[in-house]
Amino acid sequence: MPRRDYHCYNVYILASKKNGTIYVGMSGGIDNRMEQHKLEIFEGFTKRYNVKMLVYLEEYQWVHDAAAREKKLKKWKRQWKIDLIEKDNPEWWDLTDDWKGFMDNEQ
Repeated sequence: MPRRDYHCYNVYILASKKNGTIYVGMSGGIDNRMEQHKLEIFEGFTKRYNVKMLVYLEEYQWVHDAAAREKKLKKWKRQWKIDLIEKDNPEWWDLTDDWKGFMDNEQ
């Protein structure tokens, strides 16, 4: 496999609604991961609590940096996570709404 010059890993925060249940995750393919969350492909926390609005996103080139950030955010107090979200997304909009063509077949 050829060596890539640039990698892309994302740390993200999902919410069930504004000030609702929050989930912190990491992915090397955010489009696919969001589709999995929205379609509730996997059993677990996000499906159980209907957590599928992408409200915060950070990008990293290296997987170890993204993993370290995810681990750090998971340890944060809830209010710190809310403050982080509201700094850039005070209305808690679902950021995937701006992704052209994302989930075109979503009902």
